[in-house]
Amino acid sequence: MPYTTSSGTRIYYEAHGQGPAIVLVHGSGGHHAAWWQQVPYLARWYTVVLPDLRGFGLSDPVEGGPDSLDFKDDLTAVLDDAGLDRAVFLGQSIGATPCMRLAMAAPARVAGLILAHSLGGINDAELNDMAAANRAEAVKLPVIDRLMSKSFQQANPEMTWLFREQGTFNHAKMQDLRNLNADGPSLEQVASSGVPVHFLAGEADAVLRPETVRRAHEKTANSSLAIVPDAPHSMYWERPALFNAEVHKFLQKVYGQ
Repeated sequence: MPYTTSSGTRIYYEAHGQGPAIVLVHGSGGHHAAWWQQVPYLARWYTVVLPDLRGFGLSDPVEGGPDSLDFKDDLTAVLDDAGLDRAVFLGQSIGATPCMRLAMAAPARVAGLILAHSLGGINDAELNDMAAANRAEAVKLPVIDRLMSKSFQQANPEMTWLFREQGTFNHAKMQDLRNLNADGPSLEQVASSGVPVHFLAGEADAVLRPETVRRAHEKTANSSLAIVPDAPHSMYWERPALFNAEVHKFLQKVYGQ
């Protein structure tokens, strides 16, 4: 079981497959095993790296809850320990923010950035207002309905139960995270980094509406966009074939394979 250390905290990660690297960074209810429907597909062509951020999965818990500003260093420690000079980073939901921070701090190490159901913490007044309006509507729903469609829950009770259960392996919860939205980069900083940015969104995402993601794409120079029909916030879980195909397209664009 591979561990590395970041600021005295043990960080767990796994690596599967071989080839150019992609690092999959989980959201607030996930951990490395959340990607069970992505690894068998992507590992046919790529080295797939699965870190547990501090406080999540098998990484060390943090008293008082993790400081999200430390997540970037967790990812850097994983890259170093795995012997990877650079990788594409995919961040799911809140997992996109540390990926963005790493891209801004060390762009040479980030071959590309996939913001899955997230704006990655971009600091822009218009986008901030749009995302806040989306969240205000989302919190009116039960948590599971924000993340998954009703039709999937009804048709797949076992998969829905497993989705809920994976969060019980984490020490940290969403409300425990500190500084999640602190120090976000401007649109100009994102563009000047030179890191290719791909917005991956679901048409049926109740947390971050597609019109918000589309506007972020319009305002982010040289970015790309994919909005998947009928896909919810947890597209990676509910619609894995579509999610994997969109990720693969971006990887082929970045790596040429």
